Amino acid sequence: MIKKDVILLILTPEQQALLDGAKGETMAKVVKTLVMYGDAFGAERMVPVTSQCGHTVISFGLKAIQPVYELYDQLIDAGLTAGQKFSADPRPLDPNVPSSLLEDIVFKKIMYTHQEQYEEQLKKLGILGDDDYTCTCYLDQVGNKPKEGDVLSWAESSAVVYANSVLGARCNRNSGIIELMGSIAGFVPEFGLVTDEGRKATWVVEVKCSKKPEAQLLGSAIGMKVMEEVPYVKGLDKWIGTELDEATCSYLKDFGAATASNGAVGLFHIDHLTPEAKKQGTKLIQKDAKVYVIDDEELARVKAGYPIIWKNPDAKPQLCFVGCPHLTVTQIKSWCDQIENKLRENGLNQVTVPTVFTASPAVIREIEQSVYASKLKTYGIVLSYICPLMYMNNPLCKKKAVITCSNKLRTYTSARFYTEEEILTIITSKGARL
Repeated sequence: MIKKDVILLILTPEQQALLDGAKGETMAKVVKTLVMYGDAFGAERMVPVTSQCGHTVISFGLKAIQPVYELYDQLIDAGLTAGQKFSADPRPLDPNVPSSLLEDIVFKKIMYTHQEQYEEQLKKLGILGDDDYTCTCYLDQVGNKPKEGDVLSWAESSAVVYANSVLGARCNRNSGIIELMGSIAGFVPEFGLVTDEGRKATWVVEVKCSKKPEAQLLGSAIGMKVMEEVPYVKGLDKWIGTELDEATCSYLKDFGAATASNGAVGLFHIDHLTPEAKKQGTKLIQKDAKVYVIDDEELARVKAGYPIIWKNPDAKPQLCFVGCPHLTVTQIKSWCDQIENKLRENGLNQVTVPTVFTASPAVIREIEQSVYASKLKTYGIVLSYICPLMYMNNPLCKKKAVITCSNKLRTYTSARFYTEEEILTIITSKGARL
């Protein structure tokens, strides 16, 4: 037990020794931070991080976050670089993504001035590799895929909700820096989604749609309704099946990202599909759980409620982003095939709106070894590792009429949301308006 005025959390002798300075003052500060974090949420103990790799949400070298660089220098100077390896969120810049000279100046001279310096820090702290920058670190191509039951120290919201829900791992919605400290120390406080009780569903969502609901739209509706609570979704397996194949996992990736960004969901259960729901079924539902029914009309109501913050609501789209979170191989191929068919139907050779598909460097490498790389280039589509959110943070880019089928990108930026079907129509038609 450590000082009562600091923390009430019980530590093991080894953890207490770290707090007392057995591995230096900096490590003691790391542990103190973690235990104070745990105490704030009522944790009674620490539990070991059991996944092979961590993941950090901070991937951008913004000039404004100088205190982060100073803190990381302290960790590096103290030799705290031999902890758990980790991946990081996507890089903010890619020269292949359309941008003006003035936008580039803002990106490089005003915003991301510390990018190279910061990436050098990440190398010293233990990032997996030079290309391990993606929000979909759990994909097979990337190699940071936790096992069921693994305890994680992650922060990226879309990755946390996917790992918890689809993979059955255990992780709270941590903040940036905290997640890196958990990886360095090798343990995290036990509370919330790390506990059995914290993984119980407090909402039952009944999907009663007449067709397969758009993943990003369904996730948005649920996120805004349940906020940070845990939903148990019934009726969705009718549309996406009861096996976690690539197509279903891709759907749940986008669904989960929308629940996490439009609300604060860190875990969902899908009846007859996700690991814990398959094993425990409705036993996961708390007795006093609330009920939310979603049908076609409800999804239409949610979509109609999205604000349009373009200066000119009738503006012609100037740029389209597809892939937030990053796309899977299956999704890229599916999009490419659909675009090919639509262009042929409309007598066109290329998309009519500059379009960027974003994916992890590892997924891009796999696509580049297939016929789809040349097809995308032929259709005028850029395949990039960029983070669309970081691109849209540029105040000049915010003024653009950007469209997307990502509810996460819509929520955090001025990008305008359309369903995947609507996006497909817009980018493959001459002067399409919806």
